[in-house]
Formats: sequence, C-alpha cells, structure tokens
Amino acid sequence: MGLFTRKLKKTPPVERPVPRHIAVIMDGNGRWAKKRGLPRKAGHKVGAETFRTIATYCKDIGVKYFTVYAFSTENWKRPAEEVDALMNLFRTYLKEAAESMAARGVAVRVLGDLSPLPADIRAQIAQVEQIADGLGPDAATASLCINYGGRDEIKNAVRRIAEEVRSGTLSPEDITEETITARLYTAHMPDPDLIIRPSGEVRTSNFLLWQSAYAEYYFTDVLWPDFKTSDMDAAIDVFNRRNRRFGGV
Repeated sequence: MGLFTRKLKKTPPVERPVPRHIAVIMDGNGRWAKKRGLPRKAGHKVGAETFRTIATYCKDIGVKYFTVYAFSTENWKRPAEEVDALMNLFRTYLKEAAESMAARGVAVRVLGDLSPLPADIRAQIAQVEQIADGLGPDAATASLCINYGGRDEIKNAVRRIAEEVRSGTLSPEDITEETITARLYTAHMPDPDLIIRPSGEVRTSNFLLWQSAYAEYYFTDVLWPDFKTSDMDAAIDVFNRRNRRFGGV
C-alpha cells in the first residue's frame, strides 16, 4: 500500500501558443506534378487535399482562421486547359470539402471577386456559405481566396467608399483605416498573424496586401502538395520565437 500503490498525478501537456490567423500562398502544385511526370491538374488536385488536411489540423490545434490563396486574378492568364482544370476542381471539390470539413467543425468560406466565375460555381459557393452559416460564428474558419488580388480588393473597397461619399452617406473626413478594412473581403476576420509561402518563392504575390501590414512571413522550399502538419508546426515554432513589437521598442 502507501508509497508503492499511490497513483501519480499526470502533468497536463503544456499548450503551445498558436497564431489566431494563418494564411498560406498555396504554391508549387505545378512543379510538384512536373517532377513526377504528371499533368499540372494532378498537382492542383493533391494541393486541394493538402488544403483540407492542413485546415483541419489548424482547427484542431486552436487556430481560429486559416486563409489560402487558391486562384488569383492573374491566374486567368494561364493556359486555358489549366484554368478549365481548376474550375472543374472547384466544381467537384468545393461543396464536398465544405460538408466534410463542417463535420469536423470547420466553416469553409470563399473570398474574392466572384462575379467572373461560371454561374454553376457561384451557385455552389452560395451553398458552401450556407453550410458555413449553419456552424455559427464561433466555428473555426477556412477561407479560399478565389479570383482574388490584393490590389483589386483595395480598388473595390475604394470604389465603394467613393460611392458612399457621392451619395452623401459618408464624409471624406470620416474615412479612416477602419473604413477601408470594413469594406475588404476579410472584414469579418482579424488580420493574419502569420503568412506562409511554400515552394521556395520569396514574394507576396499580391496576397492580402492591406491585411499583412504587421504579419510575420515564413518561407519554405517545400512544395504545397508535400506540405505536412509537421511543416505547419515548424512555421508556428518560428513564429513563436519572433519578437513582435509592432513599431515599439
């Protein structure tokens, strides 16, 4: 009895701090496919599955918002075959992914100028938004930026503000940074704390230009389809070691 039969209390695991909002420039799908002698659309398909895996993992470790660059305003310039393959991927993937991720407590949202997208894809996005709404405001959010460009987003916000000034509902002297932020696609979420770019490229590529003013960047040579949960852990560990002073001493 006594010493040898007493149960020792387990020390609870120490929770690692995680960013509230992580964004990713999903890059390297085409190169991943080329290395394997596959068509580029194969890389995009695997990249879509990687999105699902990493978005769900982020939710599980406590990340509230996860945002990815899925299709930029510049991507329309790619070969028609690749653009068609991406549109077909959205057709077959969006709603199914939203339903399966909702079962894990992740609300899928779509951000960007959706007007140029085919009507059937826009209809599917509306269904995706309904699924997300059903989870409520406290659910973790995974956002896909489709037909998105940072400059285009700011341009559209400025146009809205100009229209409000012209109509008399807004005075020029009342325009603040918050005025612009409230008219961006990301108005419902905080700015990203950490932006990750896989594939070895080291540039922002017109992604979340306004929102990234104080974001930390993490670059890695890993191609997006090869990006694992361990790669996300490595990025978060680097983030946690940085001293974020926001202009202070």
